[in-house]
Amino acid sequence: MKTLLEVKNLSVSFDVYGGEVQAIRDISFNVKKGEAVAIVGESGSGKSVTAQSIMRLNPSPPSRIKQGSIKFEDQELLSLTERQMQTVRGNKIGMIFQDPMTSLNPTLTVGAQIMEGLIKHQNVSQADAKARAIEMLNLVGIPNPEARIKQYPHQFSGGMRQRVMIAIALACNPSLLIADEPTTALDVTIQAQIMRVMKDLQQKMGTSIILITHDLGVVADVCDRVIVMYAGRIVEQGTKWEIFSNPQHPYTRGLLRSLPRLDQRKDEPLIPIPGTPPDLIKPPAGCSFCARCDEAMKVCVDNDPNLHAIKGSDSHGAACWMLHPYANREVPV
Repeated sequence: MKTLLEVKNLSVSFDVYGGEVQAIRDISFNVKKGEAVAIVGESGSGKSVTAQSIMRLNPSPPSRIKQGSIKFEDQELLSLTERQMQTVRGNKIGMIFQDPMTSLNPTLTVGAQIMEGLIKHQNVSQADAKARAIEMLNLVGIPNPEARIKQYPHQFSGGMRQRVMIAIALACNPSLLIADEPTTALDVTIQAQIMRVMKDLQQKMGTSIILITHDLGVVADVCDRVIVMYAGRIVEQGTKWEIFSNPQHPYTRGLLRSLPRLDQRKDEPLIPIPGTPPDLIKPPAGCSFCARCDEAMKVCVDNDPNLHAIKGSDSHGAACWMLHPYANREVPV
């Protein structure tokens, strides 16, 4: 498959009163056409900043891109002017934001909000835009779309508002859809419905998806590959089968241990990851997960590991010194 999006050596910082928050630290990944990629990790790991950086939505100041490249369809997004980026946002790259109630305009009907992007980017008439808006509401599973297109966001439930957000993001048939925590604050039944809608739309429209979430459980049925982020870095990446069946980084294993399982006994507790993420104003010199890791070695304290390729796979890699061939010679901390 052809590469649609390529992020190389991206570093993003925020200048705040207390110093420089190094939110993203030298990350690289790609998304191919028709592929669904999940970016997972705890709150504050840099997932949303990565998404906002691709869309060029981080306010500057206080944010600044220190280094790196973001290429979409072989076009460097970081070199585009704001006017040029406006032709990309919503048209070629769609985005679903975390909270649909605050992302939707409460003073406009949902139909007007879907039609806005179509009229701006597709240069279609009001009647054609309305017909497309009705089609999109029907596509995302909202009943009686002809009537509901005239309603306001407060007249929709949380799950329905999220479906409206998906309709807005996909109205112009973008090549890439970025979904930033699309199931936050929804109950598990509605979560499953939203994820099913996204998967069905990907298959029907051929849209590539970047799904950003802190919950590994929601990605199993939708995504092809998984990228695990921690403290602004990518600590592991691979296919979903490799991540779920053969996790190599201690942080990934910790995330999986903290998930409830169907085969879990009632008296068997979930195992949380101890400690808290590091302060990204002064990130540690070595491995960011070192202070929370029960496998930490001396080398982890002062040296940050690169992604080590996992033997037998060309897609699986993890940033852990335990994967180094000389790891067993190190003395534990």
